[in-house]
Amino acid sequence: MFKPYNLEQGTFLVRLARRAVEEFIRSKRIIKPPEDTPSRLLEDNYGVFTTIETMREDGSTELRGCIGFPRGNVNTVRATINSALAAAFDDPRFAPLDVNELESVVFEVSVLSPLEEAKFNSPKELVNSIKVGVHGLVIERGMYSGLLLPQVPVEYCWDAVMFLDEACEKAYLRPECWAEKGTRVYTYEAQIFRERRPRGDVYERNLAEELRRCHLDEA
Repeated sequence: MFKPYNLEQGTFLVRLARRAVEEFIRSKRIIKPPEDTPSRLLEDNYGVFTTIETMREDGSTELRGCIGFPRGNVNTVRATINSALAAAFDDPRFAPLDVNELESVVFEVSVLSPLEEAKFNSPKELVNSIKVGVHGLVIERGMYSGLLLPQVPVEYCWDAVMFLDEACEKAYLRPECWAEKGTRVYTYEAQIFRERRPRGDVYERNLAEELRRCHLDEA
């Protein structure tokens, strides 16, 4: 299981993501890694995605931006800063984050393990190798590529086939593209740290525990 960081280090990354966005909104300045950055975060070079969600009064959330680097970006700290800024201001699905939204959004940082290309002899073999609640997916075919984080199928209660289909659609390909020759499928794992509420405590998500909700809903 991919867990390179403890909760203190994960909390640092989430706080850093928020700080990077707030500082850019106020001064248009891109912050540098703070002096108190844990050395491990400067030495590692993992992929990082930052997810920003708007939290409503009832506690439900709505996506506000999500962008990152699947293969790393200088080091984990730099990747966190850059992915946070991209999620806040460069996600083409949303307008740039506004200062008035800072008190109503939660930040989530996903640290990605290195991508591994899936080797399979049949579509069924690939499906059986995908573990929902563990794996994230990257689909590549020609100039097209799409990535889905491992928390996505858990949040929507997808099975492995639906997860693969949706990853193809994320790459602007037809759903069954993963079963076709010439398509490359990569898997990875992620360690996910998240604010419980805007500026609130940070916790590490347990996708295996969250996945239980899907099975309870089916009962």
